[in-house]
Amino acid sequence: MKLILQRTHAVGSITFGKLFADGAFFCYTLEDEVREVRGQPVASWKIRGQTAMPSTEFMCRDYRISLENSPRFGIDTLTINDVPGFVGVRIHAGNTAADTEGCPLLGMVINDGGIVGGTSGPAVKLVKAAVKQAIGRGELVTLTITNAVELA
Repeated sequence: MKLILQRTHAVGSITFGKLFADGAFFCYTLEDEVREVRGQPVASWKIRGQTAMPSTEFMCRDYRISLENSPRFGIDTLTINDVPGFVGVRIHAGNTAADTEGCPLLGMVINDGGIVGGTSGPAVKLVKAAVKQAIGRGELVTLTITNAVELA
């Protein structure tokens, strides 16, 4: 299964996007500010807890997704593996940039302030079920992250 997170636009320090699975739209995303600087190591531009992870364009490779047990988010937490300069990147529920700490949040409805309350949990449940099915079929699940022109 191929997940694609297309970063679409920013409002202040919030980066919004759309998540697709094998070409089908699943939900919206919310991340911290995109700060990546091409040709510079992550440590030179990352602000801990306030920076979106590097796009796969920046890294020249996709990220592998797994389901792991997280003390904070529970069993079968959507986990993004091998993100340079980041540890414990999870895809999880939340509503504002204060909830991200560098992780993508999911929601069914967004507005300029963030993810509309009550829509994040269902979005995570939807994506987690699809990933769980793909892994159960023996598929590798990957994530591609692209930046919109105005974010790059």
